[in-house]
Amino acid sequence: MPWWGVVFILSGCLILFGALHFFSGKKHPFKRALLSMVIGALTLIAVNLSSGFTNVYIPVSLLSVLVSVIGGVPGVTLMLVLNIFF
Repeated sequence: MPWWGVVFILSGCLILFGALHFFSGKKHPFKRALLSMVIGALTLIAVNLSSGFTNVYIPVSLLSVLVSVIGGVPGVTLMLVLNIFF
């Protein structure tokens, strides 16, 4: 996938999450949406940094990054569970 496709997907998710936060009546909707996307990416990084202790590693690919950014912490948890059992 070209880089502009990834940027298009991530910006679309930011707009969608921002709109969801806006319609739910939260303050600073796009700031909250960006924060939730960053927390998902940081969770993926934290899992991979702790792989030396836990022996659980999620390979970093376009799919895993998109799942962690879009799904956040539940998305990374789902990838962990699938990685452990399958």
